Amino acid sequence: MDYTYKDISKMIDHSLLNPSLTADELERGCRLGLEYDCASVCIMPYYLARCAEILGGSTVKASTTIGFPHGGHTTAVKVAEARRALDDGGEELDMVVNISKVLSEDWAYVRGDIQAVLEVTHGRGQKLKVIFENCYLKDQHKIRLCEISGELGVDWVKTSTGYGTGGATIEDLRLMRAHAPAHVQVKAAGGIRDLDKLLEVRALGVTRVGASRTADMLNECKRRLAVPGR
Repeated sequence: MDYTYKDISKMIDHSLLNPSLTADELERGCRLGLEYDCASVCIMPYYLARCAEILGGSTVKASTTIGFPHGGHTTAVKVAEARRALDDGGEELDMVVNISKVLSEDWAYVRGDIQAVLEVTHGRGQKLKVIFENCYLKDQHKIRLCEISGELGVDWVKTSTGYGTGGATIEDLRLMRAHAPAHVQVKAAGGIRDLDKLLEVRALGVTRVGASRTADMLNECKRRLAVPGR
């Protein structure tokens, strides 16, 4: 094995974004992320303050979404969402680009939209992931988004919300890693459902995955590594 348990657990953003999750399920999900020592718990915005409270003092980040899931919010609304999330203890924000503007190739708008949220986020010392929603885009759009994200200095480029018509693909991850500069990390979301798939995308240079089957993956990781516990 060329990895440790922590190498794998710190790749996972435990996803709690399904709109049908109850408050009790969100509470348990935050505690699961803490128990398994994930990279972050990515939760619906209304529960972020509670999430940050639960995770306080740990190395598990509290994270949430901006402009989710369709990206069509005005820039001003996205900035307001980001400010509120930061006030609520958010340490990583996952922002959806304006998909309509990307497909229209209005790159000045797209750049300004990302930059406005990035400035607020970095201004508070926190990190930003930019979600492309690749299932709706052509390669030329994905490449240009990687270039813009690199020029602006975002922290991650991310394949998808998990709520579009498709999730992360190996082809898209290769493309994004090839066209995003080295200082921009790549996150896969949608379709990473077991440890083998996580290891496959890790080999491509992916550093984060969004996952809801976190316990299954990390229990399997413990089994393979003969780590005590579940």
